Amino acid sequence: MVKRTRFSEYQNRYANYRFELSEDGILLMQCHTDGGSLVWDWKAHDEMADAFADVAGDREIKCLIHTGTGENYNANWGLLPNGEPPEEPVYQAMPGERGLWKLDEKAWYNRNLQFNVLDVDVPMISAVNGPCNIHSEVPLMGDIVLASEDAWFQDVSHFPRGQVPGDGQHIIWNFLCGHNRGRYLLLTGKKLSAREALDWGAVAEVLPKDQLLDRAWELAHELVKRPPLVLRYTRQLFTQELKRAFLNEVGHGVARETYAQRGFFPFGGGMEPLDRAWDDKPWSG
Repeated sequence: MVKRTRFSEYQNRYANYRFELSEDGILLMQCHTDGGSLVWDWKAHDEMADAFADVAGDREIKCLIHTGTGENYNANWGLLPNGEPPEEPVYQAMPGERGLWKLDEKAWYNRNLQFNVLDVDVPMISAVNGPCNIHSEVPLMGDIVLASEDAWFQDVSHFPRGQVPGDGQHIIWNFLCGHNRGRYLLLTGKKLSAREALDWGAVAEVLPKDQLLDRAWELAHELVKRPPLVLRYTRQLFTQELKRAFLNEVGHGVARETYAQRGFFPFGGGMEPLDRAWDDKPWSG
C-alpha cells in the first residue's frame, strides 16, 4: 500500500530521478544519470519503483510530467557514456537458492514498479524524449503520451534476448495496440518509430525534440486548472481497466519470466550487454 509522502521528503532522495514542483502543483520527474540519459542498472530499476511510490503518495501534487534527459528516455544498458560501468556493482554469480531469492527480489520490485505507476492518482503526462527499449510500459501508462521525433520503442530485453516478455510488456502493448500487433512487436524485437507508435495508438503526439517538454508543460498547465478532486478521480477512472489488466496478468507474466530466467541468469543477474546469444554465459568462474 502506498504511504502518504510530501515533496520535501523525496525531492533529493534518488540519484537517478530528479524532481521539480511548480507553483501550480505540477511535478516534473526526470530520469537521468549524472545529468545525462538514464543508465539502466539494478539500482535504477529498484529505485524507479520506490520513486513512483513516493509520487503516488503525494496528495499535494495535481499533475505529473514524467520524462528523461539527454538523448534517450531509457535505452542505455549498464555502462556510462564513457564506457565505464556505474559505481553501483552488479550482483555476482549466485547459483542455487541464493540466485532464486535474488530473482524473486527483482520480480518483487518489478511488480511494484508497475502498480506504483498506476497508483499515481493525478493525470500523468509522459514525454518520451528519445529511444526506449527498456520498460516501455512505464511511460505508456501515462494518460497523455508524447514522443520526440527521434524516439522509438522496442523490447530487446526479453524474447530477442532469450527471455519471456512477462514484466508488463505482454500487457501494455496488447492493451494499447491489440494482440496481433503486440505479439508481433515482442516476438520480432521490432523497433517501432515514434510515427508508427502514433499510428498504432500508443502515443498521442509526436513533436520535435526541442518542443517536447514545452508541450508537456503547456498541457499540464491547462489540466491543473480543474479542481483537484476532478484531476484525481479522472486519473482513477482512466486507470481502472489498466489496473485490472495488470492485476490479472503481471504476476502470471513475471512468474513465467522468472522461472525461464533461471536458464539465463542462474544467479540474480548483472545487467549484461545485449550483443550475445541467449546461451552464451555472461558470468565467469
